[in-house]
Amino acid sequence: MQQEINDFEEIRIEAENFYKNLKEVYCPYLKEKIFFNSNGLEHIKFKAYDKPRLDDSQRMRFKLLPLVPEILQKSHTLQGYRETKRFERVRKHNRTESVLQFVSYYEFIAMVKRNRIKIVIKQIESGPKFFWSVIPFWRMGSDKTRIFFEGSPEED
Repeated sequence: MQQEINDFEEIRIEAENFYKNLKEVYCPYLKEKIFFNSNGLEHIKFKAYDKPRLDDSQRMRFKLLPLVPEILQKSHTLQGYRETKRFERVRKHNRTESVLQFVSYYEFIAMVKRNRIKIVIKQIESGPKFFWSVIPFWRMGSDKTRIFFEGSPEED
């Protein structure tokens, strides 16, 4: 058990260092740069504000993180797009508050090194597009349909 915890910490630290060195990646489909800000790293660690993901879920996402730039640089097709209005946390006048904003999600799916990966890019209002999530593999439902975790790009 202790070995698993140590392995997780090693994987987490290595992935965080990798992520912090990423600034931006050009995506040919979107014809613009995708930024890697703190929101994406926090989303890998937390399912929602103040609700951490299970260690196994974080571990899988951390291991797949180095594949994200490669996939985005080679993506020429979009596999999913979703628009919604949702409350986003923003800093205003030295405090954090939730503001209803228009949000877009762009989803790219790829097979890399025997891994099926879904990458979610998020855009709030007309701001820059940034990396939001990497989702490891999908499972098959009882009716042989693919189930992408919960189907919500905000939470996955």
